[in-house]
Amino acid sequence: MAPFPDRLRLPLSFDPARLAADMAAIAGSGWIAHFVTQNYEGDWSVIPLRGPAGARHPVQMIYSDPTCPAYEDTPLLAAAPYLREVLAALACPLQAVRLMRLSPDSVIKEHRDHDLCFEDGTVRIHIPVVTNDGVDFRLNGVRCVMAAGSAWYLRLSDPHSVANRGGNDRVHLVIDATVNDWVRGLFERAEGAEPPPIAKTAVFGAFQ
Repeated sequence: MAPFPDRLRLPLSFDPARLAADMAAIAGSGWIAHFVTQNYEGDWSVIPLRGPAGARHPVQMIYSDPTCPAYEDTPLLAAAPYLREVLAALACPLQAVRLMRLSPDSVIKEHRDHDLCFEDGTVRIHIPVVTNDGVDFRLNGVRCVMAAGSAWYLRLSDPHSVANRGGNDRVHLVIDATVNDWVRGLFERAEGAEPPPIAKTAVFGAFQ
């Protein structure tokens, strides 16, 4: 049995206006179309903030490679002081970090990201930057509504999909991180987390 449910609202919150301001400051550098074209319809695009060390080609920079041994900040992160502050609040090893945009009338088809679950040692944290009421994020068939500035763990090794039926972009800050003791403690304090089971202790003598 998995130690946590398929979604957790984490005990973290960030300023949506400052998130959006940093996004606007670097968006002029250009969004890169997501290369897994069979997984979506419409416009799903990415700005890389951390990527595989040494990557220079845009597709390499936006790829979250589960076998990659080392990641580094991209030059774009230097122009985003609040996003750097957000990442500094996470006391765990960071892998790929990206801004991911789903434009209006676009759909990410149901799929699984097989390496992204707490049990396998890598978690994906979503922080909505801008969103709208028409965004329909489904995980295991159940909708998950995420407000701008909130932070979520989603077990994306399970089936999930997204549709943006609203009138403006949906942009999330998407952070892949390595599980450590800090992550475990954060998840245990999260909304929706199950308390750990009470250990059963054998009692001797009184009933003998």
